[in-house]
Amino acid sequence: MEITINGVPADITLETEKTIGDLLSGLENWLEGSGHYLSGLTVDGKVIGAAGVASALDLSLEQIGALDIKTSTWSLFVLEALYTLRNTLTDYEAASFDEQKSLAGGWTESAAARFLAEKFPGLSARAGKALAGEGLSPGEVRFLAEERIREIENPRQELGRAGPALTEIVKRLEDLSLDIQTGKDGRAAETVSLFAGISEKIFRLLPLLKSQGLDLDSLEVEGAPFKTFLEEFTAAVKELLAAYETKDAVLAGDLAEYELAPRLGKFYAVIRSGAEAGM
Repeated sequence: MEITINGVPADITLETEKTIGDLLSGLENWLEGSGHYLSGLTVDGKVIGAAGVASALDLSLEQIGALDIKTSTWSLFVLEALYTLRNTLTDYEAASFDEQKSLAGGWTESAAARFLAEKFPGLSARAGKALAGEGLSPGEVRFLAEERIREIENPRQELGRAGPALTEIVKRLEDLSLDIQTGKDGRAAETVSLFAGISEKIFRLLPLLKSQGLDLDSLEVEGAPFKTFLEEFTAAVKELLAAYETKDAVLAGDLAEYELAPRLGKFYAVIRSGAEAGM
């Protein structure tokens, strides 16, 4: 049997493997180590997409003349799943009630949905609820999917786009203590939510920027190695969220104004400078 990976002959010697499932199981560690994911198969010229791979696992290798294993990088696989989600949500908004039910069912059974449920459980859960008529609207979830697409396609550009919002959030963190003390609970809650959102975004961008040449180990923030600063910053974020949840206004305000507001600005400036230098 001829075995290829993405059309290139593969140096694979069959030993005890009897089925396609046995073969793929043996390749699992290699795929993870190379940063690739299984995206489909071609068995004797018949193309099997990711959604149909499960049904092909029991096929006997003895009955196959040629097997091509299709793989994609993490970024490409995520993008394909996000494109599918975006298109599904776009079609859902324009569909009739019966068509919406069909689209929702098709999404739930899709390989893209399963992948996102594993890698992006928060976004996946929001998408499922939106397609069930709950939670955020399909348009709002589509906006989130499009944001993730932009982050993967051009992380440096997306980092730059975050600048104005981050500057505004730093100012609001400085006012958090006063907002809490003066009963502006709605504004305080919004500030904490926005801060959590922008922090998560920057953390999502870090590995993407690293894959494009940003040397995080060479960066320093406030005179400390980047890793040390990041650990301390993350600990302060958790402390702020815990203090806010327990309504400890004094601690939450102090952390926001004196710890996180100045650190967030410096954190962002160092990352952006490093990303631009690596272009």
